[in-house]
Amino acid sequence: MRRTRILTTVLALAAGLLAGAPPALAAERPAVSVAADTYTWKNARIDGGGFVPGIVFNRTEKDLAYARTDIGGAYRWQESTKTWTPLLDHVGWDDWGHTGVVSLASDAVDPDKVYAAVGTYTNDWDPGNGAVLRSSDRGASWRKADLPFKLGGNMPGRGMGERLAVDPNRNSVLYLGAPSGKGLWRSTDSGATWSQVTNFPNVGTYAQDPSDTSGYASDNQGIVWVTFDESTGTSGTATKTVYVGVADKDNAVYRSTDAGATWQRLAGQPTGHLAHKGVLDAENGFLYLAYSDKGGPYDGGKGRLWRYATATGTWTDISPVAEADTYYGFSGLTVDRQRPGTVMATAYSSWWPDTQIFRSTDSGATWTKAWDYTSYPVRENRYTMDVSSSPWLTWGANPSPPEQTPKLGWMTESLEIDPFDSDRMMYGTGATVYGTENLTDWDRGGKFTITPMVRGLEETAVNDLISPPSGAPLLSALGDVGGFRHTDLTKVPAMMYTQPNFTSTTSLDFAEGNPNTVVRVGNLDSGPHVAFSTDNGANWFAGTDPSGVSGGGTVAAAADGSRFVWSPQGTGVHHTTGFGTSWSASSGIPAGAVVESDRVDPKTFYGFKSGKFYVSTDGGATFKESAAAGLPAGDSVRFKALPGGKGDVWLAGGAPDGAYGLWHSTDGGASFTRLPGVDQADAIGFGKAAAGASYQTLYTSAKIGGVRGIFRSTDKGATWTRVNDDAHQWGWTGAAITGDPRVYGRVYVATNGRGVVYGETSGTGGGGTEPDPDPQPTGACAVTYKVTNQWSDGFQADVRLTNTGTGAWSGWSLNWTFPNGQRISQLWNAEHTQAGSSVTVKNTGWNGAVAAGSSIGFGFTGSWSGANPHPTAFTVDGRSCAVG
Repeated sequence: MRRTRILTTVLALAAGLLAGAPPALAAERPAVSVAADTYTWKNARIDGGGFVPGIVFNRTEKDLAYARTDIGGAYRWQESTKTWTPLLDHVGWDDWGHTGVVSLASDAVDPDKVYAAVGTYTNDWDPGNGAVLRSSDRGASWRKADLPFKLGGNMPGRGMGERLAVDPNRNSVLYLGAPSGKGLWRSTDSGATWSQVTNFPNVGTYAQDPSDTSGYASDNQGIVWVTFDESTGTSGTATKTVYVGVADKDNAVYRSTDAGATWQRLAGQPTGHLAHKGVLDAENGFLYLAYSDKGGPYDGGKGRLWRYATATGTWTDISPVAEADTYYGFSGLTVDRQRPGTVMATAYSSWWPDTQIFRSTDSGATWTKAWDYTSYPVRENRYTMDVSSSPWLTWGANPSPPEQTPKLGWMTESLEIDPFDSDRMMYGTGATVYGTENLTDWDRGGKFTITPMVRGLEETAVNDLISPPSGAPLLSALGDVGGFRHTDLTKVPAMMYTQPNFTSTTSLDFAEGNPNTVVRVGNLDSGPHVAFSTDNGANWFAGTDPSGVSGGGTVAAAADGSRFVWSPQGTGVHHTTGFGTSWSASSGIPAGAVVESDRVDPKTFYGFKSGKFYVSTDGGATFKESAAAGLPAGDSVRFKALPGGKGDVWLAGGAPDGAYGLWHSTDGGASFTRLPGVDQADAIGFGKAAAGASYQTLYTSAKIGGVRGIFRSTDKGATWTRVNDDAHQWGWTGAAITGDPRVYGRVYVATNGRGVVYGETSGTGGGGTEPDPDPQPTGACAVTYKVTNQWSDGFQADVRLTNTGTGAWSGWSLNWTFPNGQRISQLWNAEHTQAGSSVTVKNTGWNGAVAAGSSIGFGFTGSWSGANPHPTAFTVDGRSCAVG
């Protein structure tokens, strides 16, 4: 039985890195040279991989839909390509919690407007408060309203909702249901400011586990959904009747009939369960409610479906099965807006043998199921599944009936029928978004087809990455889905790692001199926690655990693949020769140490724990503590040995309240030198050397020159180039980073919920030189202007400026004139002014340096009327640029 796990390990680590006060400035650090390069960023395709708790269709514009994820941001559906576009990649390191989306709302009055309530944890794992993000261009750009409390996009109960709602008659009014006893909140200025609805009578009472001392399961799940009855208002006036769901088994539903001036518990309502969803069919006057005895998304043992007649106050139990026959809660509730008597719901917590989907075409009087037994354990399905676009969704399984593969789903708390198309339905699971475009065949006795509708939505948490010098360019260690071997970054791999199939892979490594030898370790409910491959990760076989192993930990392969060192959870560091048929305890190194191998000497291994560096020269049998001092005292450290350089080790890590940065050793860890100018660093990796350089390219997720980002150095860290930009930050990126040993400039970045992103440079392989002190460009320039998105009165554009001269720039100013009076509303990665149609864009503090042959990029949103032609001429400080 496969369940998506709570992704707390990586996030708790991130919270630890961000907590605490900034370090005291004992002495001013030497300045560091930082340039910028324009990169193209993509995902190594996996398609899905995580929980999608919410799907929201706009009610007035066809094909406009959004999806929210628990840790990986929000997405907008692109109908022309049948793909999802990420909307929150701009979220930066300090606000990493805002990649968790607890609710989404799309404005039915003004479809250009969309809102997201963000924040990942309500306990101290997330140090920041929540916020409501608002966009007037469908998520292309955002403004933020900070809240005085936390939100929990990855907390228990996150599949309930939607907690955020826009008044369908007066769209300047929004409501937000808060957790943690913070109550109901309202905005009357389109989300710019928020205040508590102090007369709302119930802040919620339900917590999954009140005894949980971490604060995760013990938090009050609070106000869980808001639903407007649009029939009780007129355009421009606030809707009078509003329903609110509360996490309280005895008092789950409240109503206001005077636009929120007063509130009453809905009389006669059922008790003993939580109302996960409340969906109104205003045409027939029914409020449908999906109930569970638990908050979800993992738990739920009993459930009911109820229908409330809004005119008479009559409650009707419309559950498709008797309560005694349920072993699950109900959720995933939707009505067909084209045929309002059609209602559907899911058995979200039916883990075995499968989830269940129920459908009624008579307002809940009778129901049919997506599948049923002919004679147990034989199933008959009303659907067929085609997962050829994401073949790994079978999990490589061969289950016994009544289980099937691929499964219909699990954690199915979101299910929506397209309000404009009765045949299209989408629903989220713990691993993907499924959908159909022939749903009504269900009613005609035929079979409807379910396929993944998830391309572009990447939601894996990445623990480790390797890019061997031969074979597949990328192997990943992922939470929940184990990891993948990518032979083509643009295609979905056929299968995750199997034999064994870890629930989460925590670490992997390859033998530098024999890249066909690969090892991985991870978590598994039962079975071995280590596996080996002799064909570059294409096929695997399990090793044997030493006694006491409870989790994956970290692992290292000798340079020639002859031996391995493993530091698992639950026991101490061990070593083995061969492929782990027997392990011996290593001495001289503490349990829980991070381990790595020297990439030249097959008998040299390294370790780090609590500020101490350890070295073994006998294949991991014995370690000795290094004399190196001044390293980070905590355990938020990652280090790597340089391929081809014996004893060449780079170490990144630390915490804001202590030593935090990047260190380099050339003597096998006997001593380390801290790199000047690197304020903070969290991961280090290597890639192909630049043209003319003798040392491999360094990549790091770091703070350099006061700027957080992804950086590249071609000269051993003497100078640095930022390769990401403010539109591409992906929250927390501290788990792993590696360059590609075969492609200069390519870098793979681990994210916590946006999968594996990789970037490629627009340059030719230079870098590492000091910028010219002359602030004026000394050579020619070229500009590429591209409109990337356009709607009725607005658009989004990307601009790339290239230095085509022979000298470096240390500052630039780009000018153009809009041909039809377009106006910029918001611009990122640069500064701008506009006078009439004339626009001037200047560099920020971090991207003024542009080496010869390199580029910088920025983007903006703007407005237009009538036509939106491109500018035809650009100048940099008076010099004309070529236009691409």
